[in-house]
Amino acid sequence: MFEAFSNIASAFGLSSAAGLNAYLPLLVVALTARYTDKIALNEPWNILTNGWVIGALVVLLIIEMLVDKIPAVDTLNDGIQTIGRPLAGAVLFAGTSGVIGEMNPALALIAGLLLAGGVHTAKSVTRPAVTTLTGGAGNWFVSIVEDVVSFFTAIFAIILPVLMAVLLAFAFILLAWVLNKRRRGKAISA
Repeated sequence: MFEAFSNIASAFGLSSAAGLNAYLPLLVVALTARYTDKIALNEPWNILTNGWVIGALVVLLIIEMLVDKIPAVDTLNDGIQTIGRPLAGAVLFAGTSGVIGEMNPALALIAGLLLAGGVHTAKSVTRPAVTTLTGGAGNWFVSIVEDVVSFFTAIFAIILPVLMAVLLAFAFILLAWVLNKRRRGKAISA
């Protein structure tokens, strides 16, 4: 029972990380599955451990990390990644949930799509505001912070999945509280 919860918590963390950077958590999972026993990917997800796939993920990650630091280009990249990040989240959730045999695969894919898609949407909505507020000068810094958060979220989701689940729950509660407070503030001023 604990292992199933741990696998689901890991899948939630990895899918959420994919919403910030599609290729970083995929690469972390691919390398972890290939070189350690922390993750065992079942068919067809074990294709991530193929050397060619890992190489492609490295190239895609480098491109993603470079273009995401440039004002205006990062917005274009976010538009393109509207497909890539949720798909990466779906693959990560389905591949790492560990209960794919017991769970309908469509549910696992949908859960990953929704998690990564939600995080990606929040990123896509806030990034133009960062560009506007800083005249583009803050984009590289925000992008680096997103990459670091994505990387550590993926690592913690693998090493300490239960802690990751608690942190994600706290983050979603905090986000809901902030959005609700903001909505009430707008309603009062209107």
